[in-house]
Amino acid sequence: MVGENGKKKRFDQDFKISAVKMVTEGGHKAAEVARSLGIHANQLYNWKRKFTDHGDKAFPGKGNLTELAALRRKLREVEMERDILKKAVGIFSKTTDNGLDS
Repeated sequence: MVGENGKKKRFDQDFKISAVKMVTEGGHKAAEVARSLGIHANQLYNWKRKFTDHGDKAFPGKGNLTELAALRRKLREVEMERDILKKAVGIFSKTTDNGLDS
């Protein structure tokens, strides 16, 4: 489905599961539910098939990708902190001209 701004509409997992359950448990017709939600009936049938095949794990979304990006960002920060500390250790462990540690 294409939204008002020309971009593809995205629906979260809860929305998809709720829509499917309106058909499977609510006793409503798929075409009726799709029309009320503003989606194409074929889309709802696809969601229903995926939900039937995979259950609650049917619509993973991009949540894992955002978590992965956050972990990578944190890793970069920690690596930078480590590099700074390495340099600081190198600077403070150098001996002075008179042979004494600084």
